[in-house]
Amino acid sequence: MHNSLRGAAAIVGAGVYGLGETPGQSSVEIMARAALTALTDAGLKPSDVDGVISASPVYNMASMTAAEYLGIRPRFTESTMLGGSSFVFHVTPAALALQAGLCDVVLICYGSNQRSATGRLISNSLPDPYEAPYNPRMPITAYALAASRHMFQYGTTREQMAEVAVAARGWAALNPEAFVREPLTVKDVLGSRMISDPLSKLDCCLVTDGGGALVLTRADRAKDLPKAPVYVLGHATEHWHRSIAQLPDLTITAASESGRRAFEMAGLVPTDIDVAQLYDAFTINTILFLEDLGYCKKGEGGEFVADGRIAPGGSLPVNTNGGGLSCCHPGMYGIFPVIEAVRQVRGEAGERQIDDVDVALAHGNGGVLSSQSTLVLGSGATI
Repeated sequence: MHNSLRGAAAIVGAGVYGLGETPGQSSVEIMARAALTALTDAGLKPSDVDGVISASPVYNMASMTAAEYLGIRPRFTESTMLGGSSFVFHVTPAALALQAGLCDVVLICYGSNQRSATGRLISNSLPDPYEAPYNPRMPITAYALAASRHMFQYGTTREQMAEVAVAARGWAALNPEAFVREPLTVKDVLGSRMISDPLSKLDCCLVTDGGGALVLTRADRAKDLPKAPVYVLGHATEHWHRSIAQLPDLTITAASESGRRAFEMAGLVPTDIDVAQLYDAFTINTILFLEDLGYCKKGEGGEFVADGRIAPGGSLPVNTNGGGLSCCHPGMYGIFPVIEAVRQVRGEAGERQIDDVDVALAHGNGGVLSSQSTLVLGSGATI
């Protein structure tokens, strides 16, 4: 079934700023610098932008704050907050607004000074009255619950989860922007301090500063801009719960549906993907999403990631920037998988570049395995 949104919009600019530590700068400043970097990449100026999309746990009314700071008066604005998956989801309203002629150039942007400001996960959500008495350390306790269930039900091991962290570090070693690049072994992961059993410190994402931004326009205009367009082939979002206690099966996420629909829109299947960027807040995430997105059967994710399959030199390149585990994780990570997917399709990833990338997948996760957004991107050869 042909979908009119397939290939109708294209990403024409992408940029990051301040990955790691940027002391003395606010979240809004970091966001703005990433936005300007992406606009320069697109050969455009803030005055060319008439659609602004942002989300943040820090700056309120995110798209209004972003537009005001950048001096933009948008005709289209969006601030849907779905946690870390927000920016993968934001490609959908951007594509819809562009197709409908509501605007011509959309800026999606995010920034956070989480590491230098607090060094802690920032959460403005109220505690769940049914979970709070047990004093969970959120969000890690929720992910540990899912990991424990996966281990119990399918025999997944801590060693297999550690392989995810080791693979991410292998990619980070090839990325000069990555915050942590030192060698990492399975033994290192297993020996790191236990945070929420079975997840140790090195099973957990980084806490960093950083910002990212994307610029989108209609496919017909995209061809007139400096960089090769990266076309939006398929995108879908789904969520089944907010609290981890309401997830029907702790081993199956809504990625099983968002992925299916995104691939359907793109007219592709998982094996068509040349490189996959998956939201790896914790090592269990990558295993769950590889299963739910159709790369292996449910319960086989641990075995799938073993022996370096997703590491440099493996058969499926996953999180080639180093992911949230080793590149950056400034509060919400979702925009960075999209940026890395764009760079891979364009052939701009330097030492970590995969040969002949025509199709890339970016997948975002928000809350406690709650919101799932899947995006399939392609080169001009896919249109």
